[in-house]
Amino acid sequence: MNKLLLTALTLTASLFATDIPEAKVQMHKFNKSVELNAQVIQLSNAQQSITSLVAGHLEKYYVKPAQKVKQGQKIALIESIVVSKMSADYIALKKQLNAAEKNYKSVENLYKKGMTSMQELNNQEIKRSKINAQLTALESQLETLGINVDKLTKATPNFVLYAHSGGTVSRLLKPLHSSVSVSEPVLTIVKKQAYYIKSYLPLEYATKVKLGDKIVVEYAGENIITHITQILPKIDETTQRVQVLSSVDEKVNDLFLNTYLESTLYFGDAKEYTAVKKSALSFFNNEWVVFVPKEAEKDEVPYTLVVVKIITEDESYVAIEGLNLGEEYVSAKSYYVKSALLKDSLGDGD
Repeated sequence: MNKLLLTALTLTASLFATDIPEAKVQMHKFNKSVELNAQVIQLSNAQQSITSLVAGHLEKYYVKPAQKVKQGQKIALIESIVVSKMSADYIALKKQLNAAEKNYKSVENLYKKGMTSMQELNNQEIKRSKINAQLTALESQLETLGINVDKLTKATPNFVLYAHSGGTVSRLLKPLHSSVSVSEPVLTIVKKQAYYIKSYLPLEYATKVKLGDKIVVEYAGENIITHITQILPKIDETTQRVQVLSSVDEKVNDLFLNTYLESTLYFGDAKEYTAVKKSALSFFNNEWVVFVPKEAEKDEVPYTLVVVKIITEDESYVAIEGLNLGEEYVSAKSYYVKSALLKDSLGDGD
């Protein structure tokens, strides 16, 4: 037996001994993106604007000017019709999903007794999957707003703003009981010795970005998520590009000043696509593939591959064509599956 086949057989044995994680294809929102050059810089007494993710009425400030705040501390309370509707829809969808689950189980029992058709069973499964997809998407949106869906028992209009980082409250920009628009600054916080990413933006995109847009940089093998806090009014003379500053709000070890790196700007209205986790993708026979489970005999590899077309991506997910919403796939450790399938392609001979 040659070394290649021996190695493949060993990897196949490892596959059956390894817990292969799986997930379901889901809907995910993607923004437009553009690759940029960037640099790590540091600003003393940098000022950060805290903006609202939803429109509503400012009902309460939890802080005062000159007050020191910690990251994650409550800043302000906004009552929003949008949040009220989202939370009400979430509760309604949970009830619908519960009813759909019961209907599916009832039809499944009837099908097993030969009292209904496979088509009816499939119809119930489609209804259940559709409601579940809507519920998952809404849950993601609510969690983005900082709303814990596990504790959501009734509709609520309350949206709480939190401090993205520690510092001192500089100014309260909006009076109480006034209207607040999406991405409108509510107050400013002064941060001392803050790290920033200075990205160089082509002029054609200058009017398309706004404060709060996400910029992701890869640093020492990790993705650092930042958000635009300033769009400088002066063009960089060397590059002839617009300079945008995004704040590094998370703690990053060994972040060296003046390091040059690549950044990705995500901007514009988000568009939904069927998506899988980035860790699911594998390059196989010069094509991008995702591995999916299949019915298999004993000792047979219980997975097959599906060739997919990549549409767009962000730091965590990839929009693809080739898999259906709700379909299960291998979400990580695809190397084991790939190796086992390669072993099968070798055959039993030398």
